[in-house]
Amino acid sequence: MEQKTSIFPYQIEDGLAVVTFDVKGEAVNTWTDEALIDFGETIRSLEKEKDVIKGIIFISGKPSNFHAGANLKTITDPNDSEGTDKVISRLHRDFFRMENLGIPTLAAINGACMGGGYELALAMTARMATDSPRTLIGLPECNVGLFPGGGGTQRLPRLIGYQAIELILKGKTLPPAKALELGMIDRVVPEKDDLLVRAKEFVLELIEGKVQLKRTRHDFSDLDSIIDLARQTVLKATRGRELPSHTLVLKSIHEGLKAPLEEALAIERKYFLDVANTPEAKGSINTFFLKTYTDKPAGMISKGFEPKPLKKIAMLGFGTMGRGIIIDILRRMQVPVVVKDLPEAIGPGQEFIRKVLQGMADKGRLKGSVDSLCDLIKPVSEWTDDFKDVDLVIEAVFEDPALKAEVYKELCNTVRDDCLIASNTSSIPVTELAKNVTKPGRFCGAHFFSPVWMMQLLEVIRGEETVEDTINNLLNFCAAVKKRPVVCNDYPGFVVNAMLFPYFVKTYEILESGVPIEKIDEAMTGFGFPVGPIRLTDEVGIDVIHFVFTKSLGQRAPQTIENVVKAGRLGRKKSGKGFFLEDGSVDPEVLPLIPAKAKPKDYTVNELRDMLFLPFVEVGKELLEKGIVTDPRSIDTGAIWGIGFPADKGGPMKWADLTGLSRKLYGSDFY
Repeated sequence: MEQKTSIFPYQIEDGLAVVTFDVKGEAVNTWTDEALIDFGETIRSLEKEKDVIKGIIFISGKPSNFHAGANLKTITDPNDSEGTDKVISRLHRDFFRMENLGIPTLAAINGACMGGGYELALAMTARMATDSPRTLIGLPECNVGLFPGGGGTQRLPRLIGYQAIELILKGKTLPPAKALELGMIDRVVPEKDDLLVRAKEFVLELIEGKVQLKRTRHDFSDLDSIIDLARQTVLKATRGRELPSHTLVLKSIHEGLKAPLEEALAIERKYFLDVANTPEAKGSINTFFLKTYTDKPAGMISKGFEPKPLKKIAMLGFGTMGRGIIIDILRRMQVPVVVKDLPEAIGPGQEFIRKVLQGMADKGRLKGSVDSLCDLIKPVSEWTDDFKDVDLVIEAVFEDPALKAEVYKELCNTVRDDCLIASNTSSIPVTELAKNVTKPGRFCGAHFFSPVWMMQLLEVIRGEETVEDTINNLLNFCAAVKKRPVVCNDYPGFVVNAMLFPYFVKTYEILESGVPIEKIDEAMTGFGFPVGPIRLTDEVGIDVIHFVFTKSLGQRAPQTIENVVKAGRLGRKKSGKGFFLEDGSVDPEVLPLIPAKAKPKDYTVNELRDMLFLPFVEVGKELLEKGIVTDPRSIDTGAIWGIGFPADKGGPMKWADLTGLSRKLYGSDFY
């Protein structure tokens, strides 16, 4: 007997119904509109045939994916809040009906089983999973600004107790062995075994009473205190910010676990709809889509292009940036690296790289031995024959156009004509630098962020003469070193610094109007930045900010920056003195260097945030209008992974859309 639907067909054999589901045309199974409808029809059909069915197995038709959960575009369509309600209502209704069929149901899990996919499994009698590296199980919704809305906030705590709260808040996904240990699944199957065969055996054991599932009736008498402790832990992690997803998921769990399941699901639905309608949820999901878009730089390469093999790389400069770039090349690519600098720079550079690599090895995060990777470094102080077979040269010398020009002339006399050349300049125009490169079509900017091995972003800058093959080859390099690329045309400050320095200008304008340092920084950390703009200045190096203003951008630095640098205060990490003391408080000795007005305006926190946020949007609009980038996603990617713009805001361009600022200023949205 067979019942056909496009996504959830099933067959009945010897009293067992096997539902083999598959969202056709998609890499993974998700809850599309069609899938929701078909699942409901399948449950209704199974209800009619439950007299002849002894047990039901749900198994994926995709070889390496069980179910990835909800379709995020469906859940948070800004123009269809009723659609979101419909999705959640369908999931609740049909999961509840499946749960009450009165016959054993089993989720046979292969590959990722997350979010609404695991909530499907939670509504079944039992769960088993293939012991594979591809199998991950959990509820990651809080990581994208939502929370589990298909029953997860109620069924998981009832299944495994209080430990479910941390799993949900942190959005943890676990391998099969750990999920089994916690009671999230009931059995693990070796990867080599036939999952369906083992699933049929398990269901028969359940039917015949040969196996008793471990089901504890959990005591939630301490729920009030546990929820309060979880709330305090979250606030500590978010530095006092109350994120809607975390605040409301705790309310859902707290209130729901005090009610029968059917009532609890109604509570979950109410709070989920509240969260889904927040701009923070929509911003977080935009960040998720940006991450997905930039996760695989190779996918951004022109169709049909064959990248140049990168078998050997050269680094010019063994300072902070050069060392960091080499670390990433070694750990990601494991190819020889020639590094050129003055003799006195060689030893400290090698020692630093070895120390960082050893730290990675100690944490189990390094492939290959530290010694074998360090042996790939060939340090030189002259233009030796080691450069003749180099495929890519990255220049990371001091930010001085004259020095770089001299280096390029010598370099071009040494490397092959087809050797790619990239500058790690942070602000010097790439087109100007290219004038000193023979065959300038092979030259581009490659702006890394510090510390390189921790920062994911890499700006790839196209000069006026840069050919598309060069950009494609640099995207291939991005993929090799696992960087998240933003490709842009040449422009003062490129994308990230083009936004960052107007932000600094406005910061010091506000500071010099008499607003305290602490109030400015706290306004932006409260918005979601990891550090405020003045502390960021201190950490980057106050002299670096001064240099970029005066030399790279050709502008006058804010008076406070001028005064502080002249006083020898270059940043606490650089000279021991900056704006802050070691304990994080403002250094009182810096206050006389700030030319503040006698009668400062008392701005509110929201007024400060609005003033400091506006430069991001204004610069972003300019970058789009001038064709420096063609997509607002590039701007938001740069802001999130280059500056630390809060992920729950989705980037400055998305946040301007979500708050209505785009339409207020320009009459339309950026997205």
